[in-house]
Amino acid sequence: MNRQGVAFIGLTAVVSFLLGLVVAGTRPPSPTDALPVPRAASDLSPIQIPSNTTTTGPAIVGGPSDFGAVAEKLNAAVVNVDTASRGAVDALRTSRRGRTDPAPREGSGSGFIIDPSGYVLTNHHVISGADRVTVTLSDGRIFRADVVGVDPAIDVALLRVHSKGPLPAAPLGNSETLRVGEWVCAIGNPLGVYTHSVTVGVVSFLGRKLFDSGLDAYIQTDAAISFGNSGGPLINARGQVVGITTAISAQASNIGFAVPISQVVAVLPQLREHGTVARGYIGVGLRNITPTLRRALRLEPEEGALVEDVTPDTPAERAGLRPYDVVVGADGQSVHSDEDLTRHVSSRQPGTLTSLEVWRDGELKRVFVKLRDRPLPRTVSRRTPTDPDLRPITQPQSPLGLRVRELDEETANRLSIPDTIRGVLVADVDPTGPARLALVRTNQVILEVNRRRINSVQDYLSALGTLETGQAAVLLLFDRTPPGQRVLAVVTPDPEP
Repeated sequence: MNRQGVAFIGLTAVVSFLLGLVVAGTRPPSPTDALPVPRAASDLSPIQIPSNTTTTGPAIVGGPSDFGAVAEKLNAAVVNVDTASRGAVDALRTSRRGRTDPAPREGSGSGFIIDPSGYVLTNHHVISGADRVTVTLSDGRIFRADVVGVDPAIDVALLRVHSKGPLPAAPLGNSETLRVGEWVCAIGNPLGVYTHSVTVGVVSFLGRKLFDSGLDAYIQTDAAISFGNSGGPLINARGQVVGITTAISAQASNIGFAVPISQVVAVLPQLREHGTVARGYIGVGLRNITPTLRRALRLEPEEGALVEDVTPDTPAERAGLRPYDVVVGADGQSVHSDEDLTRHVSSRQPGTLTSLEVWRDGELKRVFVKLRDRPLPRTVSRRTPTDPDLRPITQPQSPLGLRVRELDEETANRLSIPDTIRGVLVADVDPTGPARLALVRTNQVILEVNRRRINSVQDYLSALGTLETGQAAVLLLFDRTPPGQRVLAVVTPDPEP
């Protein structure tokens, strides 16, 4: 899914994040006194996850009308999360005394208590950069909160407040059992004003990819979510939290997203004990095997994780993994998809030696990879506009619906393409052709066609000439966005009239 048009719903002022993702749920910045940075709690006790965490019984019959009881049961566990910061150094104001100071900021989001001893879950972007975090309960009590741990990769933060007595806690459900069409409700603090608002809708999609294709598995819902709901619970009809509301579409009023609670529960021990989350990483771009890919590349495995890119200077490169390898097993477990492999690797600690079973050119090989810590996704900026290439294209449109030209040194420099890249430049894409449907775009570089290296336009035309009627062309492309990534595009020619 394109990152443009999706918005975070959380803290501070409305700002862009990863190509059009806007932090939501905020109040406009306002002056405030400088406040000390909160310290992590030092007397943490084990988090007590309610015993009905994995309940899978039937949901309450009757759809949304039953959420009155759900809201009554869980409202006390939902909290407002307010933050204040001294402000960025480059955002300055002049005080009455003529002194120039950083401009302080305030923000507001939501959260929910998961343990009677005072542990609270919210979004990382709700408390990011805050010098003070306060939590307000439904009964009006206000607590200063300690930031226990954060996981920016899935946008989760664990807070701790200290109360003289036990606090109401929300039971956690199992997001793995959610179904599309299932009723859910959201409780939160929209606009930082309408506290404890309850909205109802259904699960619209499961496993939505928004930012990091390796980790993302967002729950999409049409339950109304607004700026300020960030960090609040998404609740099923059994009264269990199944997600943390996190983002909304900036282009529609009924498309919201939540982090699956099962993904959060898996990292809670690390958040509590270490304050951060370490995930294994090997450094490959992956995709699932489709019947079209399998036929075009003559792959034997019917399932697995197909390697389409190996990032330089990563464990995968050092272990000798290559594009077109198919990972079918990891540490004795079968790998059926790219998500299987990503989840397995991410669940293991950096420094671990992982054994991969790899299909390569008709043979099964065993590859040992020493994992390293998974880096945070890089913020991707918009493409830098370049002057259009006005040279005439004399080449006819191919059956793939695109035309190419030689990648000369001048063009490579103009487009900031590394001099190590060899191939042909996509110069024109038919807006109604099959290449466009396969997301091939101009200024990408075609490196291979069905595993055949392409160094010139003649190589490209010769490779097309070897395709059988109706056979798909699997293009290995170099794309500058994401930076330097190689991707596969499966282009199936239109049938002849």
